Amino acid sequence: MPVRKALKQLLQDSKTVEPLGGPHMQYAEQLAMAPAPAADMRQDPQAPAMKRGALTAEQRKQQNRQIREAFYAMNTGWLERMATSPAQFREKLTFFWHGHFAARVRRPDAALQLNNTVRRLALGKFSDLLLAVSKEPAMLQFLNNQQNRKQRPNENFAREVMELFTIGRGQYTEQDVKEAARAFTGWGYDAQSQFVFRARQHDDGPKTFMGRTGNFGGEDILRILLERRETAAFITTKLYRFFVNDVPNAQHIQPLADAFYRSGYDIEDLMERMLSADWFYDAANVGTRIKSPVELLVGLRRQAGLQPADGRLLVFWQKALGQTLFQPPNVAGWPGGRNWIDSSSLLLRLQLPQVLLKQAEVNVALKEDENDIAPSLPKAERVLRTQNAAPVSIATVARLLDKVPAEQHPSRLGAFLLQAPLRPENLKRVQQLTAAAPVEQRLRIGLGALLSLPEYQLC
Repeated sequence: MPVRKALKQLLQDSKTVEPLGGPHMQYAEQLAMAPAPAADMRQDPQAPAMKRGALTAEQRKQQNRQIREAFYAMNTGWLERMATSPAQFREKLTFFWHGHFAARVRRPDAALQLNNTVRRLALGKFSDLLLAVSKEPAMLQFLNNQQNRKQRPNENFAREVMELFTIGRGQYTEQDVKEAARAFTGWGYDAQSQFVFRARQHDDGPKTFMGRTGNFGGEDILRILLERRETAAFITTKLYRFFVNDVPNAQHIQPLADAFYRSGYDIEDLMERMLSADWFYDAANVGTRIKSPVELLVGLRRQAGLQPADGRLLVFWQKALGQTLFQPPNVAGWPGGRNWIDSSSLLLRLQLPQVLLKQAEVNVALKEDENDIAPSLPKAERVLRTQNAAPVSIATVARLLDKVPAEQHPSRLGAFLLQAPLRPENLKRVQQLTAAAPVEQRLRIGLGALLSLPEYQLC
């Protein structure tokens, strides 16, 4: 069966694990090697011994610029990886886990380390992934476990491990949170951003968690959570909503969750079952999800070869559309679904292809809470005029249509770009636009028209 063969190839291509890095992220790599970062990750990465309060105004400005540049490099580097890597499925799952294990920290090296840990384990056992992420400095700092000590427990990390990472809300009690927090006391990281267990800060007394009593540590809490079938159902449901449909179907999810649990939380096995199921290709599950901003930008690059001459625009567009890599809004990640669309974001989404094709320009208003533009700037100065420096190449599309008669270009291209069938009225409109254009511009105009259809927003 062609679908199953393609799926096998997709999984095979994603066996390779290549950490995110390279020359385009030189500064981020320098940060990763910087000695003795501050315990709270807020210290100047280029002056490890200097306290932030001792910085001059100019030094703080320079620090913010360096951190911003590192995050820009990581962001655009990952977008390029998503669009061009043969390990497509690994990157897609890394993107999913990026939202599931959402963490937002100031240290680019810690954020990059977490991202590469997730990438390495994205297709392995969920138990390994959960434990590794739980020991990542970025996650421990973001959820305050560095301050979780015996007699002064901090419950934030323990609560989110249950509510967002494993069994989900309503499956635990407040007493479970308190006892789990005691178990995670002493979990932290050192000056080299490596996990450490500080025995003197750990509460080694007996704890009662989910009906069991023992001298539990953090690993024990995670093990008990994984023994609960609710965890398998919770993770399977989130993956279903990300890959299949925003509306969960219990008849599809329950057998998958049962198999996931029996397999010892084998993520690759779960995804192969999900993507090879007959219902995965039902009309009800095709073209029903709204693309996230990152999926939209990656698709424009991967399908049509469209990207701006200035890579920074990719970051600005993410911010304007409400999803910036490495900058989740909170520990719950991005809400997704219809939350991606509002009056301003929809207009930008529909205009982006024309901007990239040098056929339009659009003003982009950045949100006030983003940290790469001075927050004191008035709103008028936070509006950026977006216009690509030069028309992008459409060689990718031209190669696709190399042997296709010109009159069939709109329909063939529509079938390639759109998940939903191209409606007759839209096909007619594209044909009219291209027929009226100069011959050398017809393919570019047809491509822009198809990419600007509301249907292209769906996957």
